[in-house]
Amino acid sequence: MAESRVERRLAAILAADVAGYSRMMGSDEEGTLAALRACRHELIDPKVAEHRGRIVKTTGDGALVEFASVLDAARCAIEIQREMAERNVIVPEERRLEFRIGINVGDIIIENGDIFGDGVNIAARLEALAEPGGICLSAAAHEQVRDRLDIAFKDRGEQQVKNIARPVHVYALARGASPRTAPYTAPTLTLPDKPSIAVLPFQNMSGDPEQEYFADGMVEEIITALSRIRWLLVIARNSTFTYKGEAIDVKRVGRELGVRYVLEGSVRKIANRVRISAQLIETQTEAHLWADRFDGSIEDVFDLQDQVAASVAGVIEPAMQTAEIRRAAARPTHDLSAYDLYLRSLPLMRGWGREPALEALKLLRRAIEHDANYGAALARAAWCRALLFMGGWAEDGDGGRREALDLVRRALACAPDEPAVLAIAAATMEAFGEDIGTPLALLDRALALNPNDAMAWMWSGFIRLFAGATDQAIEHFKTSLRLDPRTPSRPFHDTGLGFCYFVQRRFDEAVTLLVGSLRQVPTYATTARVLASCYVHRGQLDDARAMVEHLRANGSPVLPPPNTLLRDPTQRDFFLSGLQRVAGGPI
Repeated sequence: MAESRVERRLAAILAADVAGYSRMMGSDEEGTLAALRACRHELIDPKVAEHRGRIVKTTGDGALVEFASVLDAARCAIEIQREMAERNVIVPEERRLEFRIGINVGDIIIENGDIFGDGVNIAARLEALAEPGGICLSAAAHEQVRDRLDIAFKDRGEQQVKNIARPVHVYALARGASPRTAPYTAPTLTLPDKPSIAVLPFQNMSGDPEQEYFADGMVEEIITALSRIRWLLVIARNSTFTYKGEAIDVKRVGRELGVRYVLEGSVRKIANRVRISAQLIETQTEAHLWADRFDGSIEDVFDLQDQVAASVAGVIEPAMQTAEIRRAAARPTHDLSAYDLYLRSLPLMRGWGREPALEALKLLRRAIEHDANYGAALARAAWCRALLFMGGWAEDGDGGRREALDLVRRALACAPDEPAVLAIAAATMEAFGEDIGTPLALLDRALALNPNDAMAWMWSGFIRLFAGATDQAIEHFKTSLRLDPRTPSRPFHDTGLGFCYFVQRRFDEAVTLLVGSLRQVPTYATTARVLASCYVHRGQLDDARAMVEHLRANGSPVLPPPNTLLRDPTQRDFFLSGLQRVAGGPI
């Protein structure tokens, strides 16, 4: 009797299921089944066909798909997860369908159209290891795609899984990750034409966790001092602090931030004494170019910061006159209590929320009581007022506006040549509807004084967008991201860029950026407004109405305050026409 032949082939296998499916079925069986059917019909089946896959079988909430290419399987999975994230923005959390996906490449057995073997089993185990909204790859699959996708996977090492004898090496894409939204997915940045440096978070060696803010503030001041050097590209604090608490690989930092040098160190503050230790490292060779220690009293803290900056600059560019730094880095305040309160306010101002803004404002008012001429504290107090106004959290509208603009005037009088003060003043004035020419002039001056100020470039992008100069706005947003590539403010950059693309009728690019931004900061009403109007102009009226409901659910009016509208009448009418078409009722 002739032996029956077993059909085998090498294939990429994708296994997927819905996270929390049993819970969802228990609470709403019919709704869950209807949502899953619609998802398969509208998204999964078309994406599998587009990427030349074959759905082998579906099992309740799961699916098994075969591809001839691992790259096709990975691209299909990434696009499914991205589009599911977009769909889920307007879906209540308890009703969201979130897939877990595993991908493996290996030898499979084919029988009656079904597939079997370790290749299939490993894909199923990888699926179980994935986060909701995430993807896990085996090492064999990762090897074939790692240099061919614009997205990166984190190495999770070897995992022991059920019914597989050997550990499986796993690479994972985190939930919501994409080239635009996840820091570790950013492409390697090329080195700029001029010297470039990233100042990493310094270690707090004081033995007191409460002194963490002091070490962080020290680094921020050193970054500010270095940023004033026009021939040096300095990465913003937001991006460098994403490495806080990590074991530092300077080569990786160099690739991810696009810098030739890294400065790292430590701060020890005991009683009224301060010690700063620092070392400068070349990222490509890991060579230590310089190291030193600076000791002094707390009253000498500003001089110590200047000494670090001057020493670093002197190593990078021996021909530089280090006295230039000393002239530029003017002491912001002589009152150390004011400086301490100011440092405590900074972490509170890096988000988008009512309570942090109120707490920061309280600290800054105390700082101003200690030093009424502290320009940076005055400017940031004004910005707290602007945050409360823009978020709809201000309970004294006219009073808040008057206080904010008074703080701005005082800040500009006290620190007329301080770039950060000029930029914050410009942003505050624009938020409260002042003539746009003044904020533009302030930002031009800020950027001339400090071309490394990523925040100033971002605000310049927004204000030029409102002024109607969208091409210039796009360039300024991109410059800001080059200086601060891992910024936690990325959603706001994406909203600004998305708004620019919307105005330019580049709707597909606008939607991609705006959806990602809204997913990360759902309370930022500007994003939802632009997205609603964009959907209208793309003919997606149901999606636009969903954005209107999203705004109302968050307590935000559908139309923006008049002072935050686009200044160009044609652009403004185009934006508002979309919103008005789907608003219905009070707007």
